[in-house]
Amino acid sequence: MSNRAPTEASPRKRKSSSFARPSESGSSSSSHSPHSSSSSNALPWTVLPNSLENSFARAREIDTKRRRTLSNSSDNTSQSTHSPTPHKHNTMSIGHSNFFTDIGSVSGLGRSGPRTEGVTSSLGLSIASKSPIRRTGVQGKQPVKKLVIKNFTVTPQLPEDYELKTWNVLQQAVQAIQQSKPVESSLEELYKTCENLCHQKFGDNLYKRLSAEVESHVQNVVDGLLNKSENKSEESFLEAVHTAWSDHCRQMVMIRSIFLYLDRTFALQTLGVSTIWELGLDLWRRLAMNSLEIRSKVLGGILALIEQERSGDTSSHLLIVSLLRMLTDIQMYNSVFEIPFLQASRLYYHVDGEQNVHARTVPEYLRYAQRRLVEETGRFEGHLDKSTRRSLIAAVEGELLERWTDMILQKGFETVMQDHNLVDLKLWYELMMRVNGLEKLSFHFGNYVKKTGKALVADPSHDDSMVEELLKFKLGLDEIVNSCFQNSDLFLNVLKECFEAFINTRQNKPAELVAKYLDLRLRSGNKDLSDEELESTLDRVLILFRYIQGKDVFEAFYKRDLAKRLLLNKSASFDAEKSMLSKLKAECGSGFTTKLEGMFKDMDTSKDIMINFRASKMQSKIAGLDLTVNVLTQGNWPTYPPAEANIPAKISHCQEVFKEFYLSKHKGKRLMWQNSLGHSVVKATFPSGTKELQLSLFQAIVALLFNETGDSSLSYKEIQQLSNIEPKELSRTLQSLACGKYRVLVKNPKSKDVSDTDTFKFNEDFTASLTRIKINSIQLKETPEENSSTTERIFQDRQFQVDAAVVRIMKTRKQLSHTLLISELFEQLKFAIKSSDLKKRIESLIDRDYLERDKTDSTLYKYVA
Repeated sequence: MSNRAPTEASPRKRKSSSFARPSESGSSSSSHSPHSSSSSNALPWTVLPNSLENSFARAREIDTKRRRTLSNSSDNTSQSTHSPTPHKHNTMSIGHSNFFTDIGSVSGLGRSGPRTEGVTSSLGLSIASKSPIRRTGVQGKQPVKKLVIKNFTVTPQLPEDYELKTWNVLQQAVQAIQQSKPVESSLEELYKTCENLCHQKFGDNLYKRLSAEVESHVQNVVDGLLNKSENKSEESFLEAVHTAWSDHCRQMVMIRSIFLYLDRTFALQTLGVSTIWELGLDLWRRLAMNSLEIRSKVLGGILALIEQERSGDTSSHLLIVSLLRMLTDIQMYNSVFEIPFLQASRLYYHVDGEQNVHARTVPEYLRYAQRRLVEETGRFEGHLDKSTRRSLIAAVEGELLERWTDMILQKGFETVMQDHNLVDLKLWYELMMRVNGLEKLSFHFGNYVKKTGKALVADPSHDDSMVEELLKFKLGLDEIVNSCFQNSDLFLNVLKECFEAFINTRQNKPAELVAKYLDLRLRSGNKDLSDEELESTLDRVLILFRYIQGKDVFEAFYKRDLAKRLLLNKSASFDAEKSMLSKLKAECGSGFTTKLEGMFKDMDTSKDIMINFRASKMQSKIAGLDLTVNVLTQGNWPTYPPAEANIPAKISHCQEVFKEFYLSKHKGKRLMWQNSLGHSVVKATFPSGTKELQLSLFQAIVALLFNETGDSSLSYKEIQQLSNIEPKELSRTLQSLACGKYRVLVKNPKSKDVSDTDTFKFNEDFTASLTRIKINSIQLKETPEENSSTTERIFQDRQFQVDAAVVRIMKTRKQLSHTLLISELFEQLKFAIKSSDLKKRIESLIDRDYLERDKTDSTLYKYVA
């Protein structure tokens, strides 16, 4: 760092040569000079900045006015032929060297006479002045005599002891300042004395004398410090050094004020000569701080006080700051202090970190490390060099954080995640970011996500609540990444990759369960969510859908459930259904939702058909019954196995009437009734009143059988024979009528399960508060057979997709090795599949003559055109 002199001070003129000693230092110093609140060594006078410059300005102004007056007086003087009249002599004292330079150009042009008197200025220059001639009564312009200035005929000589005597005056002043005694001469007189010596070419000697005087004083101060060092503690010695340094700086400020002229005209303009302020710094550096004993005690004391402050004792903070300024001013900060300070800091926090990381919990240790970093950042802010501050913080980060990163992550990260402690997680992220530990943090974050998610997915006992728990889990992780991890791309990618990894550990089940969860939310009777909450839930489920690889499984189950909601009129909101459809289309493309959109189109078309049917004459043929038929395009809807049953005559008649109407409008079409999805409303008369029962077609067939039996009962086998319903479906139907919440039939014996030995009869004691009773909810429940059928169809569809992909690839490449073919299939197929399954499909294509093996290389396949 460069040395800068304190603010220049000019002497202030005093009326008396005696000076009052001020109670506080009034000296002006630079930012490098130490300041203390009080000092026992008072300064001999107060220095007022710029007073000397102001004095020079006033002197120049007075000189200029006098020169103009003198010139005008000469111009107005007329010379008479008679003897000159006695007159007063003009006198002038010149006190500035610039005027001497101005009049030097006219030296030798003056002329002396008997009527001139000479006045010698303080510079030894004689100025001759001639009185103006008194005007006479003669009219007209008189001749004008000009003023001439004549040099000395003999140059005055300085006394031989002039330099020594003058220096003695200045020396006494310097010593008085150094000893904090009153100065006999005024500051202005001392300044003029220095200036006169410089004018007389004694600047070089004056600088050497001053340097020797200051050096002698500094040496005495240093000797005093060394003599007292043995009997003082480290802190007391540092206080003594601080006091000596502060006194030295104040003294150099005053000394420079006296020798300001020397500083400006000699030191600043002479190559290789230091300014007076730099001289003071250099002497202190060379005599005081180059002393091994003083330097080692100062450095050791500063480091000890800093460690003491780190332990909580801040009483010596100002002392440390002052000594750091001193080292900076004398350019010994880097060479003496910086490296030992950083080494001591690293050692301190090496021990401190090891003690605290084992004694505290991870959240406590993180908060402790943050507090230490804040303390070190602000401890000596503005007093440590920028490079030192950076190195210091890096050392603290290295010892408290980087060194223990792996340990604290393994020890406590999972616990903090489980507790969902957002404050500690945010702090953890911020601290790891300081030591480039985000990669490690994201690794442990990913492990936690995979471990927790896999536990949710892999356990079949959680299937009923798996999607709900995954949504909550994802919502919590999103909150952590957003509010704690600054929505970092690194953590967003880790979250995506880990979710995709664990959710597909069970190949097809998550896709199936996501589809069923959507069915649960979109089904009527779901009053837990408002429209806004339902929309938000759909968005969150769609995020899970993105992670699922088996999207074809999702499509199959979603389509089956959607069909039931549409055909049984169980959809909670068509707007929500359309919204979900548009989300799927945006996510997977129009090809994914083509059939789903076709299902909605069929429902709209069926409404138009029924309007036309009711407006036709055919409606009159089924008077007394309200018939609604949904005409479906077979390719858009799920495949249902045929369900045989003996349809009651009235219902069968309605079917035939509608069939006749439809075929008359659509030539060449064929209708096939899907009995398993039919439903009806049947009026039942009980002693307690008439009820409307919402029944499936199979439930209605069974219930109508008891109209003909009266009070007698029917056995299971009789009901099966009369209804011709498949046994498993019949068991489900009878169970819903006799063992459910609303028991319109009585089963004997009483039990929850139906067997082929049971008997059933009409329940005349049936009561219910509702007039319309829903018993057909059994239709919405998926049977194991339906699940197995859907899964089997998915497997078949995948086989077709694999076969098509193999043929498409081989038709393009003509021949390909087994390894490359498998690799390309993995890239093209949109579902997860095992290599062994792909190999089976390749063998099937070889058997069907789509491919053949190379005769010389069995791993090479060729396309058969």
